Amino acid sequence: MAHPPSPKRVLFLCRHNRMRSPTAERMFGKRPDLEVRSAGTSSDALTRVNARMLEWADLIFIMDDQQRRSLGRRFAGHPTLEHLVCLDIPDDFTFMQPELVDLLTARATPHLPLAAPVGARHAACQTTTDPPCRDS
Repeated sequence: MAHPPSPKRVLFLCRHNRMRSPTAERMFGKRPDLEVRSAGTSSDALTRVNARMLEWADLIFIMDDQQRRSLGRRFAGHPTLEHLVCLDIPDDFTFMQPELVDLLTARATPHLPLAAPVGARHAACQTTTDPPCRDS
């Protein structure tokens, strides 16, 4: 039987890693098809981004262009910096604030793989003539 695909590795970055990126990590980390981490670009961030994190990630979201500039200074020439996705979310929110959750959902979700609904059948079992598929 085929193994399920490996989770997509997603890194969310903001300045201090206190409000925006931890909210995104909490929200999207619940998805079984994603492996999610968060970090900050500031020297006083709770978790500061490093080169290993950039190399680990399949997809990197930044909250605003301040992170793009900071990453460019610290990791000049790093190939992942060419593929950052800017969500344009200002640093005006608290952790898990409903408006922040709504913005993250609206702006990040289009860049993520479609999540399979809980209890969804395997693609190979989608024909009407096949017996029900058992999820493994």
